[in-house]
Amino acid sequence: MSEGMSLRGPKGGRTLWQKIVDLSLTDVSVLVKGIDDDSIEELERILLEADFGVDATMDLVEGLESAARRGKVKTEADLRGLLSDRIREMLKEPDVAGGPQEPEFRVGDGGLPYVILVLGVNGTGKTTTTAKLARRAVDAGLDVTLAATDTFRSGAQEQLRIWADRLGAGFVGGQSGGDPASVAFDAAESALARGADVLIIDTAGRLHTQSNLMEELRKIDRVVGRLVDGAPHERLLVVDATAGQNVLNQVKEFGEGLPLTGVALTKYDSTARGGTAVAVSRQFGVPVRWLGTGESATDLQPFDADAYLGKLLG
Repeated sequence: MSEGMSLRGPKGGRTLWQKIVDLSLTDVSVLVKGIDDDSIEELERILLEADFGVDATMDLVEGLESAARRGKVKTEADLRGLLSDRIREMLKEPDVAGGPQEPEFRVGDGGLPYVILVLGVNGTGKTTTTAKLARRAVDAGLDVTLAATDTFRSGAQEQLRIWADRLGAGFVGGQSGGDPASVAFDAAESALARGADVLIIDTAGRLHTQSNLMEELRKIDRVVGRLVDGAPHERLLVVDATAGQNVLNQVKEFGEGLPLTGVALTKYDSTARGGTAVAVSRQFGVPVRWLGTGESATDLQPFDADAYLGKLLG
């Protein structure tokens, strides 16, 4: 997984650790004498530019200052270890029980389909992520049904239909301008009838500040819950990792509409701003579940904290 998990910029920019090294924070004499205010301010700037967000940045900087004052950080290894430990504490590990073939997917209880509701604004790669999830589930030997509830964009429906045909998955769409919740209902019925293991529902993604969109999503959520006990089992928000502060705004808005179980970060191979995963987990307690690292159908990887930290502080 780590092969596709780049934290360098599109032009080969420096990693976060290299920028920290440039501050001379890894110099033993600096660590022993204490870190000066200018270095602290510069570290704050670096972390904020790397999209760690204010909460995570303050947490890391205050922890470093406190440890340095107490003589707990005297070597480069100490500093790396401190940052690694505190970042790991902020990252919420996904609570996903293992399925029979692959740990990312579970089969619903009593033979019922495992339902994943995919959320997000248009342009984040939501429909593509839906298809990539389906690809992974099919490769794991699971029977999949795809639902295209975005009846306002014919392109999104057709894109998902093509993917379903390629994967041999079931597909349920709707009439242009039709009721998205009705499509979700039909999809749940279809998944039950064919004995599907997984039902993945792609939703509309107009501006996340539109209250009518949130009500529409809640309606879809209720409909599938009436047909499949415990559904949806996942409410996955897809966000563009290059969107900076707007990522946190989207997590906040969608999280207020529905309780999120995880986040998928797309376009992660083209950004050096690797703090997004930490900011989301630290501020909202929502784990990053997936990283989209490219355009290929196979370029969707489960989030791995060890690989992430290895790149971030390696």
